[in-house]
Amino acid sequence: MTLRTFLLGACSALAFAGMASAETLTIATVNNGDMIRMQKLTDDFKAKNPGIDLEWVTLEENVLRQKVTTDIATKGGQYDVLTIGTYEVPIWAKQGWLLPLDNLGANYDVDDLLPAIRSGLTVDGKLYAAPFYGESSMVMYRKDLFDAAGLKMPDAPTWDFVADAARKITNKDKEIYGICLRGKAGWGENMAFLTAMSNSFGARWFDEKWKPQFDQPEWKDTLDFYVKLMKDAGPPGASSNGFNENLALFQTGKCGMWIDATVAASFVADPKQSQVADKVGFALAPDKGLGKRGNWLWAWSLAIPAGTQKAEAAEKFVAWATSKEYSNLVAEKEGWLNAPPGTRKSLYANADYQKAASFAKMTLDSINSADPSKPTVKPVPYVGVQFVAIPEFQGIGTAVGQQFSAALAGQLSVDQALQSAQQLATREMTKAGYIK
Repeated sequence: MTLRTFLLGACSALAFAGMASAETLTIATVNNGDMIRMQKLTDDFKAKNPGIDLEWVTLEENVLRQKVTTDIATKGGQYDVLTIGTYEVPIWAKQGWLLPLDNLGANYDVDDLLPAIRSGLTVDGKLYAAPFYGESSMVMYRKDLFDAAGLKMPDAPTWDFVADAARKITNKDKEIYGICLRGKAGWGENMAFLTAMSNSFGARWFDEKWKPQFDQPEWKDTLDFYVKLMKDAGPPGASSNGFNENLALFQTGKCGMWIDATVAASFVADPKQSQVADKVGFALAPDKGLGKRGNWLWAWSLAIPAGTQKAEAAEKFVAWATSKEYSNLVAEKEGWLNAPPGTRKSLYANADYQKAASFAKMTLDSINSADPSKPTVKPVPYVGVQFVAIPEFQGIGTAVGQQFSAALAGQLSVDQALQSAQQLATREMTKAGYIK
């Protein structure tokens, strides 16, 4: 063998080894139950895609948003697949930060996606993120506590009924709190809940000229009602509680009611996870009789940043994780109750799912009733139910959330929190050029 032949052979072997080595996708995701379950089931993906390895970065909701936003805005390139929400998708797609999902595969069936969810992830006719699960919000409540108090939950309750019932079923000596609601500061934490709630009270973030509205009576009514209710019937330390903290309280029997994401229904109704699984009922999010309920519209979705060098492999993963086949895999391993909800029409037409999930119809009705284009009682210049779909909302929403969390903790009065919210929102909207 000549030296030249040897070198050519060695180079070919190295090239082949390089081709054969696995491509590693770095996936940023949120630390909730559905995403944790997905990570446990990825052997199925690896078996079908032996050339792709997965590396997970799993973060708390507020931290995930901060890190992913910083990375994509600075073109950091840390991640190949992002878990982002309905708020980010249209804004980031228009910035050119996301790749369109054009090759999800012949069997993916994009037309099976629920229209309300799909439309929020579509820009100029192209899908820029695939929904892993979709949600609205609703009331989850303890039927046994209601029975003991002689109360009957309507399918469509009012806020006044909910508040009265919460106070009646509270027993602080036994660590049973009538209601658990988000208090942790964040535009997607307490402000998701409070914005949806405020819609039903007739409030809005901005008027038609983008002037902040926290100095209006509807916001005072909303925040007064919330703070007083949580003081009377909420758990201690509520200003630190987000989705995961309240889920844990409800599952361990500490909450009489919880108004939050419809996706939580499978966790509170699963006897493997919830101590009160056989005692849970569901109702629509409350209203004040003004034509809007306090329910939101959201999807945690998987998207591919424009800066990735591994777009083809990333799209294979996104297609796998958001497919009908993935729902069937979850059903096979953990039962239909735990199939990711709120994304596909076929799931809600599935008799096995309907039988397993007593909350299926309530979830679908809640998703379909949320209207991002007309989220409020009075007219507004923005789109979005529990958020305002402008880039500045992340910063403003979290800053306002900090004021409202401080009011819940008793560090500020309601009036002080609203005044601060009005000032900071006005300052930022003026700086951004919305207010002339």
